[in-house]
Amino acid sequence: MENSENKYSFDTAILKALIEQGPSFVMELLRLGMNEAMKVEREQFLNAGAYQRTEARQGYANGFKPKTLNTGSGRVTFAIPQTRNCDFYPQSLQKGLRSERSLTMAMAEMYVQGVSTRKVKNILEKMCGLEVSSTQVSDAAKSLDEEIRLFKERPLGCYSVLYVDAEYQRVRMDGSVVDAAVLQAVGINAEGRREVVGMSVSTGEAEVHWRTFFTSLLNRGLHGVRLIVSDDHAGLKAARVSVFPAVPWQRCYFHLCQNAQAFARKIDERKEIARTMRNVFSRGDKNDALTALRGAVQYWAGTRKHARFAEWLENNAEESMTYYSFNEGWWRRIRTSNCIERLNREIKKRTKVVGVFPNPESCERLVGSLLMEQHEEWMEDKAYLTDREMEKSAFCA
Repeated sequence: MENSENKYSFDTAILKALIEQGPSFVMELLRLGMNEAMKVEREQFLNAGAYQRTEARQGYANGFKPKTLNTGSGRVTFAIPQTRNCDFYPQSLQKGLRSERSLTMAMAEMYVQGVSTRKVKNILEKMCGLEVSSTQVSDAAKSLDEEIRLFKERPLGCYSVLYVDAEYQRVRMDGSVVDAAVLQAVGINAEGRREVVGMSVSTGEAEVHWRTFFTSLLNRGLHGVRLIVSDDHAGLKAARVSVFPAVPWQRCYFHLCQNAQAFARKIDERKEIARTMRNVFSRGDKNDALTALRGAVQYWAGTRKHARFAEWLENNAEESMTYYSFNEGWWRRIRTSNCIERLNREIKKRTKVVGVFPNPESCERLVGSLLMEQHEEWMEDKAYLTDREMEKSAFCA
């Protein structure tokens, strides 16, 4: 096997400089070597050397232009040869640009993984000797924008179940820091797998925002929805009735139980309210659940102190019983919005390091990247609804 040390010959002046200066001379050597290589490339491109008079000449040299690149070893400023009356760019520098792009993508990936822009800056300074600003890290993350846009605008298909929810992020808008709502939708596709079908950063959860969001899903081809699962929110409910008037709605049972706890007057009553909710929703069919509900309402209405809870229970509990209308194999999947709640908790964990997003675009960039990442994992994961449950499910009728 040929010894790699003998593949190239070195100028004695270069070897002397390396001996005297050690590794600190490597970056200077890179600069000098690249500059010489690019000059040779230009001469080959022009088919003539410097000041050479020949009829074969294809153009003329036009000096040099400085360009600084961030490489894996640090920042280097090269002298890029220029030409007149012809297009030339050094091939050797194109490879360097690929290295710079890989560094940019590394910064973007660290940002997506939940590393703050300031920490990314510190990591690159320690590992590569690069002095980068937090703004440069944010600019690197912008390389994800086109990929996120394509993901958000991709055509949709048939989704039997649609889980919708919103989570809040602190975003700077018009000179003020506001709590912006990130509207999200997760669907169950024909193969029983989960997909992130939509997301949008909005100023709130008013009906107009949810209606715009739902309409955008329909415009992208969403169809076949037989159930919508969500928390109870006035704006969401009104938009759902407007855009999906014929689609049944399942109010999240978990959130219903949480809402019920607000009527507890003291700690001991929380346990009793929890038992009441479990007793009603542990029934094997809707008729038995409604019978248990009427009994619970009668019990709590027996005292004036709990009349408000009894009234609320009577008016709201049945909204969380829609799942009884479908096959039992799906009940545990569709009676709560846990599917999307877990996703929101993961997003909160990863965005916590940011604190306040400088604008809505940066919020959409990071949250969109996280949703894309989760979407890809779900597409490789086992079905959320198994084949056996699909065969039994009323959704496949």
